[in-house]
Amino acid sequence: MRRTPVAAAVAAALCAAALSCAAQTDETRFRDPPPPTPGLSARVTSVPAEKLTGTYRPGCPVVPERLRLIRMNHWGFDGTVHRGELVVHEDAVGPLLHVFERALEARFPIRRMRVMAAYDGDDARAMADDNTSAFNCRRVTGDPRWVSRHAWGDAVDINPVENPYVDVRGTVHPPNGRTHLTRADDGAGQIHPGDAVLRAFREVGWYWGGRWANRDYQHFSATGH
Repeated sequence: MRRTPVAAAVAAALCAAALSCAAQTDETRFRDPPPPTPGLSARVTSVPAEKLTGTYRPGCPVVPERLRLIRMNHWGFDGTVHRGELVVHEDAVGPLLHVFERALEARFPIRRMRVMAAYDGDDARAMADDNTSAFNCRRVTGDPRWVSRHAWGDAVDINPVENPYVDVRGTVHPPNGRTHLTRADDGAGQIHPGDAVLRAFREVGWYWGGRWANRDYQHFSATGH
């Protein structure tokens, strides 16, 4: 049976539409799913001496042999994965691997994660650079009467600019974090009650300085100090 011109045209249009839909379906299927979240890929080692420059001295409350260097992945503010480093107490390794794995899964952005030796132990410089860090044998910034919990290696500061600290005198640390004292629910890199980072720290039994009378939004510790 011969097709009429009209029937042939209709058939051709239907065929073209079907092929177009099939092509769109295939394209959508392969284009839309987001790439899988990369793993933490953590590596834990003893701490080389150069990674403690300016951050350790005789008389510190923890000896270098009880410190560990963690190298691990984290999301950056640029939407890509970066490799970071933290020096922590050996007892803090497990809890912090759990926390930063949850942060990675949630794609929580971290500006940078360098050992404090990169700043020669200068906490003000590290905070102004928005550096996430842990061990640093020092006094409490803004209240030098006390030894900081960072001197034990079981405290961590996360995104100090987005999560500033207000000391007992009302001074904001770092100064370039002042605008972040207003806590926006969608502030990138900020830590809020109930978010993935805070939930992860609660799961490991660590405490948040954001609940203190003198707000320390960046600070988490195993002891609450």
